[in-house]
Amino acid sequence: VQLQASGGGLVRPGGSLRLSCAASGFTLDSSVIGWFRQAPGKEREGVSFVSSHDGSTYCEDIVKGRFTISRDNAKNTAYLQMNSLKPEDTAVYYCVAGEIYSGSYCVNEYEYWGQGTQVTVSS
Repeated sequence: VQLQASGGGLVRPGGSLRLSCAASGFTLDSSVIGWFRQAPGKEREGVSFVSSHDGSTYCEDIVKGRFTISRDNAKNTAYLQMNSLKPEDTAVYYCVAGEIYSGSYCVNEYEYWGQGTQVTVSS
């Protein structure tokens, strides 16, 4: 069972990046998948999650309207399109997945974790 994350990098303020998270060893059909992020010196925070049942969830108002999460169950992959990036979006982004039956997706415990991918927004 593995989550393979990719797509991070260095981008200027106002730029865009797309993170991908490919699952292997299990299917995403019944799972919630999404991203947490952790900036230096800060606690980990939920960013966005997508469920086949509930659709998309954006955890912080600061990412609403700028980030878009999607999933392709046929490819067993989820994507996080990040536009209008700001320096405060700089963090390590972690892809997670799991079957969640109660509570907020943004603060839940997830069974599967991918390796972190660094996103740096700087001029």
